[in-house]
Amino acid sequence: MKHHKISQIPEEWVTEKFGRRFFTGANITFAFLTLKEGCVIPQHTHESEQFSYIATGALKFVIGGEEVMVRAGEMVEIPSWVPHSAVAVEDSTGIDIFSPIRVDWVDGSDEYLRRG
Repeated sequence: MKHHKISQIPEEWVTEKFGRRFFTGANITFAFLTLKEGCVIPQHTHESEQFSYIATGALKFVIGGEEVMVRAGEMVEIPSWVPHSAVAVEDSTGIDIFSPIRVDWVDGSDEYLRRG
């Protein structure tokens, strides 16, 4: 058992417009995200199935070539290996859940994101 306190995890600003705090267990990565308006998450793929919940604001996703606007109180499911990208159309916060874990986030090899 582990007890996590989100307030004790420093927010990592990956770019000037994208911040994150995340926890990784054996099979799940759970992330709290902050995206400033205009933040671009470039197209990428990964093994992990992903659920993205928007708590505040709105993001425009392109998932498998299909565009979808996801607003506060909504979520989107992204299957494994499906190409996807996103743009914050306003200042936003959200929660992403990944399974299996995002090894690239843990080891810092998520260069596609750092260039965003």
